[in-house]
Amino acid sequence: MSKKIAKVVKLELIGGEAKPGPKLASAGIVMPKFCTDFNAKTGDRKGEVVPVIITAYEDKSFDYVIKTSPVAGLLLKAAGIQKGSSNAKTQVVGHISQEQLKKIAEYKLPDLNCDDLEAAMKVVEGSARNMGIAVDK
Repeated sequence: MSKKIAKVVKLELIGGEAKPGPKLASAGIVMPKFCTDFNAKTGDRKGEVVPVIITAYEDKSFDYVIKTSPVAGLLLKAAGIQKGSSNAKTQVVGHISQEQLKKIAEYKLPDLNCDDLEAAMKVVEGSARNMGIAVDK
């Protein structure tokens, strides 16, 4: 017999720095247990935004899935800038190389809705363009 799902919550937490609070309280789980487990698994991603999907069950147990970091954060880090352009059509605020683009696409491929690296690179390149980051050929 399977457990009855009480709630599914999608959160973005900082890697290795999860702590009990209102975000986790809304999930209805045992917060200290989740925090220690999450922090242990994401210790190598300190400072990065880490998306997580928590499935809480009626008996207060839970499961969670850790996703890859958002493309926007990875692009900002690769370009060495703080934020994207306010007008991406006319203002370029940073540059990344084809190699950096490929590296980000390889990292994000499991969470993207495409099958091959070439398509993943196009998805990431589109995000870069919308942020005002040029991809050097």
